[in-house]
Amino acid sequence: MIYITGDTHGDFSRFKDSTTRKIKKGDTLIVCGDFGFIWNGDKAEKQILKKIGELKYTVAFIDGCHENFKLLSEYPEIQWNGGTARAIGGKLVHLKRGQVYTIEGKKFFTFGGGHSQDIDIRRETNTWFEEEQPTIEEVEEGVKNLLAHDGKVDYIITHEPPHSLKKCLDLDMLHRLETDTFFEQILSECKFDKWFFGKCHMNKIIPQKFYALFDNVIRLEG
Repeated sequence: MIYITGDTHGDFSRFKDSTTRKIKKGDTLIVCGDFGFIWNGDKAEKQILKKIGELKYTVAFIDGCHENFKLLSEYPEIQWNGGTARAIGGKLVHLKRGQVYTIEGKKFFTFGGGHSQDIDIRRETNTWFEEEQPTIEEVEEGVKNLLAHDGKVDYIITHEPPHSLKKCLDLDMLHRLETDTFFEQILSECKFDKWFFGKCHMNKIIPQKFYALFDNVIRLEG
């Protein structure tokens, strides 16, 4: 089975809740960005990453706005379920931007990154990374991979929501990202069943296809 959750922000308790305790060997848990466990690279953090990688199920995360991208880039790239990913250790993998992965026969398009609303504070403390914001090259990679699948996937996993949903989610409408036009293009030109995103720190279904996730852990249909 495949499960999906929102931002974890380095909080291991998400892997101890009533739903994640039911996840079985061979299953997959996808995190919609702001994973947060790759931040300072110290011994304690490495021990937690090792613990996550040794869980009985696979943990696959996209990046969000609160990752240490310099540390993340040091992990080796691998081919994983039809796309390029980073091997963090054991059954823990980072799903890169603009990739299409096939998991249990379902196609997932992934695109992490976004805009930190606390960017000014984090710049002052040197905890902001330019790499959090998607680039045109990453968008082009996503376009190429979607075209290779005829613009059809089962699920879309992003950190930022589509721009057209930001107003109803009370998000910053002024700051523009490379993904804004791209995500709107996906809405109009691609076929998909459901779109999951983190970022908003809320659990909300926006009929018919959109799911804002934070601390809920949901299971996809069998």
